[in-house]
Amino acid sequence: MKIIDRYVGLGVFTTALFGVIVLSMVLVIGNIFKELLDLIINHDVPIETLLAFMAFVLPFSLTFTIPWGFLTAILLFFGRMSADNELTALRANGVSVPRACIPVFLLAVVLTALCFWINIEVAPRAEVRMTRAVFDIATSNPIRLFSADEVVDQFPDRRVYVGAKEGDQLKNIIVFEIDEKNQPIKMVHAKSGRLTPDLKNTRLLLRLFDARFEQRDASEPDNLTKIRQGIEVEEGVFPISLNQFYQEFLSGRRLSSYTLGELREFIAAGADGHMTEARVELHKRFAVSLACAAFALIAIPLGVTAHRKETSVGFGLSLIVAFAYFFFIIMADTFRSNPAAHPTVLIWIPNVLFALLGGWLFWRLSRR
Repeated sequence: MKIIDRYVGLGVFTTALFGVIVLSMVLVIGNIFKELLDLIINHDVPIETLLAFMAFVLPFSLTFTIPWGFLTAILLFFGRMSADNELTALRANGVSVPRACIPVFLLAVVLTALCFWINIEVAPRAEVRMTRAVFDIATSNPIRLFSADEVVDQFPDRRVYVGAKEGDQLKNIIVFEIDEKNQPIKMVHAKSGRLTPDLKNTRLLLRLFDARFEQRDASEPDNLTKIRQGIEVEEGVFPISLNQFYQEFLSGRRLSSYTLGELREFIAAGADGHMTEARVELHKRFAVSLACAAFALIAIPLGVTAHRKETSVGFGLSLIVAFAYFFFIIMADTFRSNPAAHPTVLIWIPNVLFALLGGWLFWRLSRR
């Protein structure tokens, strides 16, 4: 029996590992294009930042790719075993299908625990670091955010236009200071300038050369006739505060970046308007972690029934099953701010449905 357990366990594990690697790379590359496409195209993003971003995205992708890779591995492995009549041979030697599947169920338990740990601790912390990686581009080396003939709007109370960029020198600079209504109240125009970070005082120092200041009327900022011309300086330092930038970064933190302990504290605090969303996120951590167990129950009978060696059949089945499962998760996320849709119930439907259907199919398979 040890030989059979090793054969089944290693066969499913190695196939699952390959599937997880391939699927994770697809999701990581997709997230890079989603989050960093603008920076990659328009800014000089260093390779180390790109690699760090990939490392931080990986744990988040594993919450989906581990169950999906495990599902694909079971379908492929048992489909091939069925096609080669290996299951028939095992039955002829007194080894039942449930007994042969014990390594798969043990592996499902291990992967469920791993997914739970990733969901509650690793992925949330990695998401914070991922967001921080993009944030650090602006604070540690802000010159990378500036491109020729482009307006930089990453600063909440500033809009900065740069006409040209030559190394670390900026040309034809226009800085607008805006109010809470996004109306320009002050304007500075300079022929050139240099930008240096002053992280100790949470600000950037924009050293301007040949600069001219203008002040707009507070009551009518759009009225160009009321613009008051200010002083002209050959060289001056224009500080850009990062306090609001930091506050926006912290306040814009998504619930998916909260660890389990932080999420429970958030719910206990009773944040108005976000209670349903927080509860959905909490239920999602537990529900998605059980996907490996649900997939194991339904994938074994489906793989045996498919009775095919072709990998295309296994991939096709895995795509259909995974889509059906994650469809409910996506729907629950969509209605997470709508209590009337009962998103906390909706998010558990795939686990209950797959467990019942998979249990029935597995029971039928075991009685053959």
